[in-house]
Amino acid sequence: MKLTPAVKVSRRIAEIGRDAWDACADNPAYDGNPFIRFDFLNALEEANCAVERTGWGPQHLSVEDDEGRVAAVMPLYLKSHSQGEYIFDHAWADAYERAGGQYYPKLLSAAPFTPAAGARLLCRPDVEQEEAWGYLLGGGLSLCERYGASGLNLNFLTEAEWAWTGGQGLGRREGQQYHWENRGYADFDAFLGALSSGRRKTIRRERREAQGAAEIVRLTGAALTEDHWDAFFRFYMDTGSRKWGRPYLTRAFFSLLGERMADRVLLVMARRDGRWIAGALNLIGGDCLYGRHWGCVEDVPFLHFELCYYQAIEWAIERGLPRVEAGAQGQHKIARGYLPKPVYSAHWIADPALRAPVMRFLEQERAAVEQEMEWLEEGFSPFREGE
Repeated sequence: MKLTPAVKVSRRIAEIGRDAWDACADNPAYDGNPFIRFDFLNALEEANCAVERTGWGPQHLSVEDDEGRVAAVMPLYLKSHSQGEYIFDHAWADAYERAGGQYYPKLLSAAPFTPAAGARLLCRPDVEQEEAWGYLLGGGLSLCERYGASGLNLNFLTEAEWAWTGGQGLGRREGQQYHWENRGYADFDAFLGALSSGRRKTIRRERREAQGAAEIVRLTGAALTEDHWDAFFRFYMDTGSRKWGRPYLTRAFFSLLGERMADRVLLVMARRDGRWIAGALNLIGGDCLYGRHWGCVEDVPFLHFELCYYQAIEWAIERGLPRVEAGAQGQHKIARGYLPKPVYSAHWIADPALRAPVMRFLEQERAAVEQEMEWLEEGFSPFREGE
């Protein structure tokens, strides 16, 4: 399949269209990742979450084949800040601006507000992958020059994309998250059987106390209603206010998610005395359950662990999913069976005066992250020796 070298820029993903975008996003190589699909990204734009006035100006790239069909796409945003990214470059921005530079705007390829790895250079299965990647990356770099942006950043890449972009001269950054892996467990008790006796006892006690304090309900597909989203949005806003952060998602986004991606949603809710008191939102991929948001309006011991971690593990085991990703940060997840795993990003800095120190920093940071992951797994893994 021959590609045309011209790269188009779209200010809204709707300009590219669902069928054309998902022809690339549905590539079997991407394992059904829900965050790169048209409906997810478009809902963020329709609900005014990822738009110019919030500092997320869409600049999506597309490449066509010689028949005029979209062959490859890249989700791309012109950013006026570094919020909602979960790959932190604030120190770079501060240093550059203290030296007289202007760090913003910058270009970012990512699923907004989503610390989950997934393809960023998307192409149809019948397209020569590296050719398509080359056009998309070249288009991003050209756009960077056009806008006078400080750089092009690609966050939470696949490992293959990370290796390839590094070969194209981008700086390779490595971070860590905590993921649970399904080792063929028959049920939750089988998972517990792989843990040390102390951890088994602790998790059973935590589950017993949480389940004794509230009714736990799992909701997906047609079972999701606006009442559930009303309750969950209260939880989401409460979490944002307690963390002194600005919630990124609007109430309208959750309605659109339920309307267009209900079968990709697992909402785990807790109810007491007929009132919803807590909830955890997950999205369902082809090979992974992705934990995203949590909130509560009552403080119940261990309910956070039950809704966010144990229910997710149990649900994944029941459906044979290989993995649960629990989002950003949190070493407390290790004790619950979520072990450290690498996550990847790539960065091109326009100004050589900033590029050189950033590249040195990334090299040192990679070594430190890899050492820390090894230390955490060896020293704190809850699994029995040999597991």
